[in-house]
Amino acid sequence: MTIRVLVADDQSMVRAGFRMLLSGEEDIEVVAEASNGHEAVDKAARFDPTVVLMDIRMPELDGLQATRRILAADKSARILILTTFDLDEYVYEALSAGASGFVLKDDPPEQLIAAVRTVAAGDALLSPTITKRVIKEFARIPRPSPPKEFDELTTREQEIFHLIANGLSNPEIAQELFISDTTVKTHVTHILQKLDLRDRVQAVVLAYQTGLFANDSQQQR
Repeated sequence: MTIRVLVADDQSMVRAGFRMLLSGEEDIEVVAEASNGHEAVDKAARFDPTVVLMDIRMPELDGLQATRRILAADKSARILILTTFDLDEYVYEALSAGASGFVLKDDPPEQLIAAVRTVAAGDALLSPTITKRVIKEFARIPRPSPPKEFDELTTREQEIFHLIANGLSNPEIAQELFISDTTVKTHVTHILQKLDLRDRVQAVVLAYQTGLFANDSQQQR
C-alpha cells in the first residue's frame, strides 16, 4: 500500500528536498505540496494524504492552525510536524492540537523516512528528547484532575502507561518489563481504548496535562 504524503513548507527548496528524498522510496508518493497553512488545509481535503509533513512556521496560516483545521475535518488524519529545537514552545501546542509526531529538519534522511512510515502505520512518533521537553512545558501549566477511566487500568497497564509517558518505545518497554513486544502492543491497545485516546502521543499529553506522573515532571526540570 502506497503512503501518500503532502509536504507543507513555505520554502520551495525544502519542499523539493523532501519530495526528492521521499519519492525515491517505492512505498511512498508525494501527492501534493503546500506553501502555506491555507494550502495545506485545502490540499489535505483534496488529495487525502496518508501523512501530512507540516512545517510550524508558514505565512497566512501557521502549521498549528492548519493542523487543527485538518484534524477538525478528518480526525483520522496523520500529521507529522517539522520542527527545530529552538521552537520548543510549539511542541506542546502541536501535541494538544493532535499531531502524531515530530521530525527535526536536520534529522538524517533515513530517520525522516522511518518517521513517515511509523505515522502512516497508525503509530505515533515521540522521541525521549521531545518527551522531556514536553514534560517541562506541562510542568508549568495548571492541571485538571486525572480522568476516572485511569482507575480502570490494571496495575500492569498503569506501569506501561508510565513508561509510554516517559517516551519509551514498545521494544524498550518489553525489555524493561521482561515481556514480549506482542504483549506490550496488546496492553497499549487496551490502555488507549480504555482512556479513549487515538495514539501514544495523546497518552503523553494526558499523562502530563493531568499530572498523573507529576514526580517525573519535577525530576526532568
